[in-house]
Amino acid sequence: MKTTLIILLLFISQTKAQQLNSSTIKDSEFNQTLTYQETINFYLNLEKKSSTITVFEMGQTDSGFPLHLVIFDPQNKTQAKKQQEFSKNGRNLLLINNGIHPGEPDGIDATMLLFRDFAENKIPAPKNTIIATIPIYNIGGALNRNSTSRTNQNGPEEYGFRGNSRNYDLNRDFIKSDTKNARAFAEIFHWLNPDLFIDNHVSNGADYQYVLTHLFTQHDKLGGELGNYLHTSLMPQLEDSLHQKNWDITPYVNVFNQVPEIGFEQFMDSPRYSTGYTTLFNTLGMMVETHMLKPYKQRVEGTYQLMKSFINIVDSDASKIKILRKNALEKYKTGNYYPISWEVDSSKNATLKFKGFEGKMITSNITGAERLKYFRDKPFTKEVTYYNYFKATDSVSIPSAYIVPKGYWNVIELLKLNNIEFSEIKNDTAISAEVYRIASFETVKSPFEGHYLHYKTEVTKSKENVTVKKGDILIKTQQPGIRYLLETLEPSARDSFFNWNFFDAILQQKEGFSPYVWEDMAEKFINENPKIKKEFETKRRNEPEFANNWYLQLDWIHKQSPYYEKSHLRYPIVRVGG
Repeated sequence: MKTTLIILLLFISQTKAQQLNSSTIKDSEFNQTLTYQETINFYLNLEKKSSTITVFEMGQTDSGFPLHLVIFDPQNKTQAKKQQEFSKNGRNLLLINNGIHPGEPDGIDATMLLFRDFAENKIPAPKNTIIATIPIYNIGGALNRNSTSRTNQNGPEEYGFRGNSRNYDLNRDFIKSDTKNARAFAEIFHWLNPDLFIDNHVSNGADYQYVLTHLFTQHDKLGGELGNYLHTSLMPQLEDSLHQKNWDITPYVNVFNQVPEIGFEQFMDSPRYSTGYTTLFNTLGMMVETHMLKPYKQRVEGTYQLMKSFINIVDSDASKIKILRKNALEKYKTGNYYPISWEVDSSKNATLKFKGFEGKMITSNITGAERLKYFRDKPFTKEVTYYNYFKATDSVSIPSAYIVPKGYWNVIELLKLNNIEFSEIKNDTAISAEVYRIASFETVKSPFEGHYLHYKTEVTKSKENVTVKKGDILIKTQQPGIRYLLETLEPSARDSFFNWNFFDAILQQKEGFSPYVWEDMAEKFINENPKIKKEFETKRRNEPEFANNWYLQLDWIHKQSPYYEKSHLRYPIVRVGG
């Protein structure tokens, strides 16, 4: 595949790449974006011209093409071409992800311009920060070019498609990792261990005056001094820097078919999303969301200016960021509580001086119903309430370890992929552990990203003596991936492996009973167990539906008996200590 790609690139037209390389944003009409092949060719050409640029191939994607990683390192004079030759030498690293939704290509072009200007010394290089980028993450979507799938978007003339080559939305796949893309990303991410992360997007939503909006990872969820730095230092510095350059920016306008001035909430980025995933490893993350209705040239230039300001700020704060990341793990000690569910804290909020356009409901000429219309000839600046504080609604105590049965190889593969350290149990052993049973859950009615996702999962827990088998894996929680473990292995967490259907087989009862046989056995069983018989009779008196259903009654007795299978609704991963 590598040879095929190189041969292919040699035959690709370089017109757009050369034009981009010799022009600036300001003197370009810039309503076109490069194809996938032209983008990779651009970076390969830049690598030939500058020792500060290195291009790596890192894993396959669903499209059959490898994922590329481009690193700008002003200290890299020998152009290390092997992973083991690359070193951060104590510096921080920013990873920029582009083209996760290739119909939103602003970041693809803006990052090419940024790397070109760094490589050609057109802008000062950071002293304490290495810059890395995935030029196009969703290669399959980038190859599926069209001019119509972004119904609401103002340019460019052609762009890629949101779904990847298997029609997955990659910005929902970071935990479940159904795609090769997600697995290649994890390989890159854990190799680089980035201190900072930017994912470039284009917004869908309301109309307003801003070209730029930001979506920092939710600071309460990030937590501690790291979350406080992001919320009270990094974000305000970025806003102020862009304001001084006449690039006003506002938080991501999280509304749908309503005017923003009624107030809106910060978007909660759970671990299925890129910044939610990177946060699990204490990486400071931000999505850039340019406004879909602004001209493409403005959106690219705005993304460029935002990244440049971001780099200047984090480069100045490099030592502080490194210390904050190192200290962040101190919060997650065995026995402490970890929040797994969140809701907006309406008692706290911020006030934005929001620059919008007047909008009102008018009668639709098509449906006759009320529809929203904005009037761009009526701009305003108003104070708008922004709900950007969240509070935990559920939490779990942190165990000292989890034990995963060896049969759940799919879970174990993802643990390995995410640099989780574990050991194999050497012999069959009886231990005291905390066991979960699934008490209730709800399931979406339509498939979501290839899954019938569970939510509102509740469990019961009990201390039991359990037998763990030789080859089962023991995972100690006190390691850098502790948040990943808690978010994936605790079934009630929003993006847990349970909620993503990894354990649906335990929800189905495998063995049952023949009523004509069980009738006699059930009668004998309850007569020999007076306490259970009393519970049964009470349930019949108090619950008419139960009393009128003979099968429910026999099934209830069966579930109290030794004949009921122990694996039904029993979560197979157990907790030890804590």
